[in-house]
This record gives sequence, C-alpha cells and structure tokens, in this order.
Amino acid sequence: MPAVFRSERFSAVALLVAAVLGLVVANSPLGHGLETALAFHTPWGAVGLDLSISHWISDGLLAVFFFLVAVELKHELVVGELSNPKTAVIPAIAAVGGVVVPAGVYLLVTQGSGFEHGWPIPTATDIAFALGILAMFGKGLPSTLRVFLLALAVLDDLIAIVIIAVVFAHDTDFWALGGAVVALAVFWVVARRLRTGRAREGRNQTLLIVLLVVLGIVSWWLVYHSGVHATIAGVAVGLLLPRKPGHLAYDRIEPFSNAIVLPLFAFAAAAVTIPAVGIGELSPTFFAIVLALPVGKVIGITLFGGIASRLGRSPDRPTLGLGSVAAVGVLGGIGFTVSLLMNELAFARSADIVDEGTLAVLVGSGIAMVASAIVVTLMARKARRVAEPAT
Repeated sequence: MPAVFRSERFSAVALLVAAVLGLVVANSPLGHGLETALAFHTPWGAVGLDLSISHWISDGLLAVFFFLVAVELKHELVVGELSNPKTAVIPAIAAVGGVVVPAGVYLLVTQGSGFEHGWPIPTATDIAFALGILAMFGKGLPSTLRVFLLALAVLDDLIAIVIIAVVFAHDTDFWALGGAVVALAVFWVVARRLRTGRAREGRNQTLLIVLLVVLGIVSWWLVYHSGVHATIAGVAVGLLLPRKPGHLAYDRIEPFSNAIVLPLFAFAAAAVTIPAVGIGELSPTFFAIVLALPVGKVIGITLFGGIASRLGRSPDRPTLGLGSVAAVGVLGGIGFTVSLLMNELAFARSADIVDEGTLAVLVGSGIAMVASAIVVTLMARKARRVAEPAT
C-alpha cells in the first residue's frame, strides 16, 4: 500500500470522513438499504460464526486494530517510554485521571436513570485521531509532548482493554476460554522460533508464519465463543508475538488498518439515524457522554498529570509544563473508535440508546477535535516564535 496510509494525518482524516459519511448515508434515502446490508448474516453458522456484517467489522476486523495496539504497547513497555518506571509513572497517573474523572462525570449525570452501566464509554482515547490532530496542527512543538501523548494513549487503551475483557464479558464459557488459552500458549511456543531463528529462512519460515496465522484465527474463534469480546484475542496475540516479528507485522498491517479497518468501523458505527426528538427528550446518556469526553478528560488528565509532573520533577529528565499537560488532556477527549465500541457493548440490548450514545460520542469527540486543533495551533505558533531568534 502507498506510504501515505502510514501517515497519522491520513488516519485521522480517513476516520473523520468515514464517520461523517456513515452518518449522512444512514439519514438519507439510502439509510434503510445500509441498515439491511449491515444486518445481513453471513452463511457460516455451521462453524459457529452466525455474525452480521456489522459484527464481522466490530468483532473481526477490529481485532486487527487491537493487535496493532498490543504490539505498540509491548514496544513501549520493552524499549519505549514506558520501559523506564520513572518516565512511565507520570503518563500512567495522567491516564488514570483520564479514566476516573470522565467515568465519574458520566455516573453523576446518569445517576438514577438506569443507564449507569455505560460509564466506560467516555474513558477511552483514540490514538490515531489524537496523534493525527497533533501532527496536523502541532508543527514546532517539542517531541516530548508527542511522547507523553503516545504513552498516555497507549496506557489508556490498556485500561480500555481490561474494561472490555472484564466488564463486558457475558455468559462466560470457561471451556472455550480454556481452549483459547491453550491455543495462545501454542502460538507463543511457535512464535519463539521466529524470534530465536532456529527455523531456516524460506519454506520453514513461511510455514511458521502460516501456522501462527491459523493459531491466531483459532484463538479469535475460541475467545468469541467464550463470551469475552473477540477483539481481546487480537490483544493477546500482539502481546505474545516477540518484539522483532511483531514490529515487522505492525509495519505490514498498519496501512491496511489505517486505510480499511478503522474507516470501515467508523462508517458502520456512525451509521445511525438521528433521533427525531427534541433535546429535552434525549436520555441522560447522551448528555453524560457529550460532557464527559471533552470536559471530564481534560480535567482528569490535567489534574492528575499536573500533580504527578510536579511531584516527579527531576533535573535529569524533562517534564511537561501544566499547559502542555492540559493540551494532552484536550487531545485525550477524542474518544471515537474505542468509545464507539464500548457504546455498542454497553447498550447492545437497547438500539435507541446505542444510537444516542453513538451521536454523543461523535459530538463529544468533535468538540474535543475542534478544541484540540485550536489549542495545539496556538501552542505551536508560540513555540515557533520562541524558536525564531535561535535560528
């Protein structure tokens, strides 16, 4: 695929265009046809995969995205910014604040409504979007800001993965889950041969890769049947794959994820009909998400990150000022991909609330996008003016 598909800017723009297109088509004369197409079930029920097109996208293709997240997380933990506990502690504390405060805001707004179980929805940060906005508008900003944002977003996604695995598991089939553990253990053993190089180049190497792909698919099938969300299989495979083969896989799969997987998910998830009701008739869920994403995130990340930066200040390593931490907090309010997934999981049995939640995620993330574009642009201009005399 063309190199442009690896660009953070391309990823952000593709996601936004796909989401807007999905919303527009769903509310056009083509909306009924799109709804029918997404609800169509593929004829693979005989092998336990009676899934609609929509579920193939959210349960199947999105596992590819979570695989890449896991590979990136492992890289950061082993050799990246999170490998040094002293460096990792500040974004880790900020990430906790970016989860706790939005969840608290959501629970406060929805108290007594019966929709409290949607609290995980505003806790996520979309790595692709946040980094894309920073790349588009942050020319001239110090690299430490991007590193801090990346570390925080990766940790944020780790928390989201745990939430998906624990909170949204249902009717757990421990036999299937045990089978998945066995398949993943075999995957790990086979993957180690790639890392140690005991297999010769050529045919043996190809056979190992094919076997790993098959084991990954089997693991995904078993996790799906266990009651745990199937995307967790992608996470497990990404964490078990040795770092060097994982890097190669990431390099080859990232363009496919940016150009197809994420835009397709954004299109399908945003394809909801705008409720024909007044603002006052919307459920508390809508207002809770709209408030928690752009406001709760910036308060939580700024407050926790600011305190951690002050307490962890050290002359031997650079720390971000409160203004930079706040900028990361604004960027963190772009929930989008993972928030849309959590919305589908939280309100799977209530179609109307899913639609309202989707619109709320789009509105809340949209507010955060505009705010972060403005904040990052102003900070970048100031940074370039300061740097001019020195050039």
